[in-house]
Amino acid sequence: MIRLNGNYSYLYLGIFALMSWWLVKLTGLDETGRGLVPAHSPDYFSEGYAKWEMNELGKLKTKLLADKLIHYSDDRTTHLTNPLMFFHNEKTPPWVIKSETGILSADGKNLLLNGKVTVDRAKAEGVRPLKINTSNLKVKPETSYAETDEWAELISPPNWTTGTGMKVVFAEPIHLELLAKVKGRYETK
Repeated sequence: MIRLNGNYSYLYLGIFALMSWWLVKLTGLDETGRGLVPAHSPDYFSEGYAKWEMNELGKLKTKLLADKLIHYSDDRTTHLTNPLMFFHNEKTPPWVIKSETGILSADGKNLLLNGKVTVDRAKAEGVRPLKINTSNLKVKPETSYAETDEWAELISPPNWTTGTGMKVVFAEPIHLELLAKVKGRYETK
């Protein structure tokens, strides 16, 4: 057994550590753990996405469908292709909102529907059909609320109304408001 003087043992340990570091750099093993992720890159996606939300009584409250979903890691937003959102009520047929694309915020509380947006509610007993054409609709699924600053057209045959800016509450009590430049054509009995 060879006994090293205390001063030399630290020197040998330092040389050994330096050579180990140099070998790791030489072989490139330290680079395998570091993958460069480009900014705004998707971390997962789904084809044929569906999400259901129930109310406190276990009844269907909202449903969100999309042809394609892509989640981005940098801002944690979810981008949707052809999203279809349903707001269900007990007393009326569901409200169906359709758009070309959508972006769901990281916390899931805001859904921005881009491009042409159509909101439909079918006819039922005591309920007239209603179709709304607009664009760039901001939806808050948690509170069944939506708004836009864009032009909106409301069609409930034989009546027709247009305006700029709109606020809608899809839950009871249902409330729809056009904010400016409101024009319409109404048929009286």
